[in-house]
Amino acid sequence: MENELLIRLGTFVGLFAVLAIVEAVMPRRKRAQPRQTRWTTNLSIIAIDTLTLRLMNILVPLLAVGAALDAASLGWGLFNMVALPVWIEVLATIVILDLAIWVQHLIFHKVPILWRLHRVHHADRDFDVTTALRFHPIEIAASMIIKIGAVYLLGAPALGVILFEVILNGSAMFNHANIRLPLGLDRVLRQIVVTPDMHRVHHSVHHDETDSNYGFCLSIWDRIFGTYTDQPRDGHDDMTIGLEWQNDDPSKLGWSLMLPFQRK
Repeated sequence: MENELLIRLGTFVGLFAVLAIVEAVMPRRKRAQPRQTRWTTNLSIIAIDTLTLRLMNILVPLLAVGAALDAASLGWGLFNMVALPVWIEVLATIVILDLAIWVQHLIFHKVPILWRLHRVHHADRDFDVTTALRFHPIEIAASMIIKIGAVYLLGAPALGVILFEVILNGSAMFNHANIRLPLGLDRVLRQIVVTPDMHRVHHSVHHDETDSNYGFCLSIWDRIFGTYTDQPRDGHDDMTIGLEWQNDDPSKLGWSLMLPFQRK
């Protein structure tokens, strides 16, 4: 586990760079706002989120991977109470944690006080690789606490947690990317994973579309629980991304950080 940070950081930087280049070469939609302004804000939020997790690591020494190691040493959690092959535990960890993230995402939409935090993500008027990481730091902290709890209950192996974190970050950047996939490839991929065209529907200004396609990695959960929407009613080229703030406010750092505390 010594190289966990290097593995995750290297994967993140490499995939981010690749997707950013593909967005520039073959974009799916025209941008509503200048990239420089939005990216400055979104990347600043990402930096603040990273510092938040580093601070949590001081105050709460066991984050997700640490919780997996601690659960194993204490014998806590399902997988530490049953004898299963390691590969089954790792695969099950990835699938079950993906479902847990789906449930968490749904809850953050349905509970008003949590939605106030999550709408920072949805307020972005464009949809690209930086949107994938635009979350209010309080939401990031809350999400980590939920994830730690899930890891303890599951008794998830550390390898499974590391792979899940890499897959989660990678799939989130992929399905938020402003890239144009061939429609045939999109139809095939979305049978298994969430594609950009599938997740873009979730960022529609129309509430019923925002209230669908909650998945980040596996697309099966939205199909199982009846929250799947195939295409946006206005089409991908003409649909409006974001919430009610269709001005320059969402691209401002201070405004974005204070959004959860604004009166409706």
